Amino acid sequence: ARQRGGRDEAVVLDGAGQDRRVVPMPARGHSFAIDAPAERAVVFGRQPGFFALAFDLGGARPPLELPLPENRHFFGHGAYFDGGRLLAATENDFDGGRGVLGIYDATPGGGYRRIGEYDTGGIGPHEVLLMPDGKTLCVANGGILTHPDYGKLELNLDTMRPSLAYLDAASGALLERVELAPELQRLSIRHLALAGDGSVWFGCQYMGPAGDWPALVGRHRRGAQPVLFNGPQDTLRAMRNYIGSVAADAAGAVIATSSPVGGRVLYWDAASGRCLGETRLADGCGVAPATDAGFLVSSGLGAMVRTDASGGQRPVLAPSRERSWDNHFRKVAAA
Repeated sequence: ARQRGGRDEAVVLDGAGQDRRVVPMPARGHSFAIDAPAERAVVFGRQPGFFALAFDLGGARPPLELPLPENRHFFGHGAYFDGGRLLAATENDFDGGRGVLGIYDATPGGGYRRIGEYDTGGIGPHEVLLMPDGKTLCVANGGILTHPDYGKLELNLDTMRPSLAYLDAASGALLERVELAPELQRLSIRHLALAGDGSVWFGCQYMGPAGDWPALVGRHRRGAQPVLFNGPQDTLRAMRNYIGSVAADAAGAVIATSSPVGGRVLYWDAASGRCLGETRLADGCGVAPATDAGFLVSSGLGAMVRTDASGGQRPVLAPSRERSWDNHFRKVAAA
């Protein structure tokens, strides 16, 4: 979140929207790696991010900053694996023009030490998640070449090759890599969520002509080609070629995809890919599963609502001039 006056912070809050812990950040953050059993998390700086802070959810210890080589920056996402002993962070080898996962020793109580990196098999890795087998990491390679000397300027739009890559978590070996059709090479794969059946759902941001309206949401099952879902044409256009966050509900049966620039959240049946409905929320982007059913959605205008696939919504927090919620919102525990 960002407080009025410009202070950036990571916030742990309960289901009623009440603060449980606030962690000040040196700059704007993006998303988190969550280790729920150990009650801890890491928040990563927004691309190009040059900080990541590890903190415990209860506030018993001060935050700890992760080390980062001079020629790397964070892309904003990460995932714990190996039972929480290791952490993978999406990073940019910006002088080498390649994407990597920075691997950190995250042994509880031992601090965070960068012990190596895995090549992601692509450029611009954004989100990474641990697959249900506990042995495989899935990476969304957005395909966009950037360098911090030029901010977020896209340097390779004509040669983009977005992909999903599956890596062996123990060795970093590339197990599978899939790309979208050549005519969709400007459809940057950005955000990921796991459905209950273990398939990977992904949300995209289109870097082509504004008058094009490609499908922005897709699903991938290992060993097959990715499948894209359009939904109603007027709804697709309303998303304005931008998906900001993807989340599965508690049962893994419904997928929510948000578009802050379109001011709405779409819901998809995880089994069939059918569009189930939408919720309209100005600048709504952060999406997390509610404890039992439905979702909590946060807004850049300070609001937070409880929603479901019917499109209904119930306020949790009213819009506020004091706090603006940022892109991502993650569930860390059942209570």
